Amino acid sequence: MTPRLQYGTTAKTFHWTIVALLVTQYLIGWFMPDIHRGMQPGAAMTFHVSVGLVILVLIVLRFAWRLTHPVSPESSLPAWQRLTSELVHWMLYVMVLFTTLTGWLFASYRGWSISFFHLFPFPMLSAENPAAGKAIDGLHQAAEWTLLVLVTAHVLAALVHLLYYRDRVINRMLRG
Repeated sequence: MTPRLQYGTTAKTFHWTIVALLVTQYLIGWFMPDIHRGMQPGAAMTFHVSVGLVILVLIVLRFAWRLTHPVSPESSLPAWQRLTSELVHWMLYVMVLFTTLTGWLFASYRGWSISFFHLFPFPMLSAENPAAGKAIDGLHQAAEWTLLVLVTAHVLAALVHLLYYRDRVINRMLRG
C-alpha cells in the first residue's frame, strides 16, 4: 500500500466532522451545569454523551481509514517537523478515543440511564460505582484538557505553516 501525498475526501470529511463535534462538545461541557451526587442527567448531558458516542464511532472509523489509506508526511518538511507532525496526529487519535471512553465510563459509573439523542437507551459499560465514577471523572477532565492542548498545538502548527513558512502544507487538508 503506497501512501498518498494528499488527504482524500473521506479523510477530510472525518477530520472536519470530528472538529465540529469537538467544538460542540467543549461548548456543551463548558456551559453545562456542574453534576453533583444524586443528580440525574438532563438534556444537556444526554446531548453531550450522545455527541461523545458519535465522536467515538467517527474516531475509530477515522483511525481505521488512516491505517488503510496512509498519507505520506510532507516531503518538503525537515525531519523533525515530519516526526512531530506524525506524533501529534497519533496523540490526537489516542486522546479523542480516551476522552470519549472515559466520558462513557463516567456516565456508566454514575448509574445514569441515558438515551442516544432521546431515541434509544444508551448501553452502559459497567454497573454503578460512585468511587470509580469520581476517579474516572478526574481522568475525563484531565483528558479533556490534554486534548485541548494537543488541538491547540495542531492548529498553531498549521497556522505557522500557513502564515510563516507559506509552504502550503495546510492545503493537504483544505483543498479538494
